[in-house]
Amino acid sequence: MKVGIMGGTFDPIHIGHMIAAQCAYEQAGLSEVWFMPTNVPPHKQQATMASSGQRWEMVCRAVEGQPHFRPFDFELKKGGISYTFDTISLLLKEYPGIHFYYIIGADMVQFLPKWYKIGELAKLISFIGLQRPGYTPGMEQLPESLRDAVELATMPLIELSSTSIRQRKSEGRTIRHLVPDRVHEYIEESGCYGP
Repeated sequence: MKVGIMGGTFDPIHIGHMIAAQCAYEQAGLSEVWFMPTNVPPHKQQATMASSGQRWEMVCRAVEGQPHFRPFDFELKKGGISYTFDTISLLLKEYPGIHFYYIIGADMVQFLPKWYKIGELAKLISFIGLQRPGYTPGMEQLPESLRDAVELATMPLIELSSTSIRQRKSEGRTIRHLVPDRVHEYIEESGCYGP
């Protein structure tokens, strides 16, 4: 079984995440994609705006009714800083029959050599690097051992980030159509990003 992991703070989850997951699912022939919110990401110092419970609720709503997507709260339950190597090591013990593919943006491919225990991690899983039009991921700069662990997939160019969505919300502008409908409803009802 081939399972893709979409990790992230998902603060909030948005349509860019959904499109990326769908492209990875189709092009890499995955069985499922698990959306796994990070507890505390190692590369982001600032706290999330929404609580872990709110981020989890938004992920659950985003994947609702999509049979090949599922929410996965492994890192939220584990707590602490979310290092991919630690998470994958635990997942492989729990799900020995699954080959995991970690889904990342093509812009992150060149930073893979800086990941915690990347040499060991690349022996355990594969990566799917999502290429945007007009962007070169710099595969040739990777060590050969890493290059072999990365599969490229393409996705449409979408300039969208959780930061820009929170910014729009704080300015009183609509975020409708930038996040899944059920997520939009939740953000409006809960007020997790302000009025």
